[in-house]
Amino acid sequence: MTDGRVQPPSTLLGPGDDAAVVAAPDGRVVASTDVLVEGVHFRLDWSTPEQVGRKSVAVNLADVVAMGAVPTAVLVGLACPPGTPVAVAEGLMAGMWEEARLAGAGVVGGDMVTAKELVISVTALGHLDGLDPVTRSGARQGDLLAYCGRLGWAAAGLAVLGRGFRSPVAVVGAQRVPEPPYAAGAQAARAGATSMIDISDGLLADLGHVAEASGVGLDVRSKSLEVHQRLLDVASALGADPLHWMLTGGEDHALAATFPGAEAVPEGWTVIGSVVAGPGVTVDGRPYEGAAGWEHWRRD
Repeated sequence: MTDGRVQPPSTLLGPGDDAAVVAAPDGRVVASTDVLVEGVHFRLDWSTPEQVGRKSVAVNLADVVAMGAVPTAVLVGLACPPGTPVAVAEGLMAGMWEEARLAGAGVVGGDMVTAKELVISVTALGHLDGLDPVTRSGARQGDLLAYCGRLGWAAAGLAVLGRGFRSPVAVVGAQRVPEPPYAAGAQAARAGATSMIDISDGLLADLGHVAEASGVGLDVRSKSLEVHQRLLDVASALGADPLHWMLTGGEDHALAATFPGAEAVPEGWTVIGSVVAGPGVTVDGRPYEGAAGWEHWRRD
């Protein structure tokens, strides 16, 4: 227990020593790390410190889950300008603990330093529970493509916030705090998923990584993507295309996976396409016009 916060059973030794000790039931640890920079990945005039803290943990644990693993722990590196209010740091930590709790993980340690800008680095850990990791490279022609989670909501929220609005709360909240389907990764692994990925940069962009790693093509059927009425309403108000948000919008951290047949697709997953002869990703059999999603190292 730390300041009244209870660690999960996987935490054998929590904060207070030089390092934590986290259980690895089958001797393997799934690890991932991400860095969030104020003004690039979050804005404190758009989100509370608690929301930023939750988001920083969620985006990292989603990567662990996308390997078919069960989240166990997070380590946090926090760099703050000297004038940062204590309430901001406390809010960030409260949000991190809350999101870790939702995923069944614990915050087991970290470090804090001063810096010119607010930067959050989170390392997420998980275990495979005796299963093989589900990588990006296992998709095979004839597999079905499915997803679990939300698509397009965070992009809609970003569009709303970018216009200076703070509602509808549902889509704005999706941008502030993603909701990865934490249990779905291990569920897909147990069901025999052949490949899987966290949708962080946009459905088409991230499916492109699977296509490249697997040496196949992926075709998305647009009619299989059911557009929620809330997205339709927001898109109508902003003069935007809600399907574009679902295909290319990032930061929802849903999961996309391929399965060897319809009987293997778990409950809660939606089939949206298939694995075809490569290369690349298509929509309804044709290349998608425009950017497929966020490109971290785009060359203009």
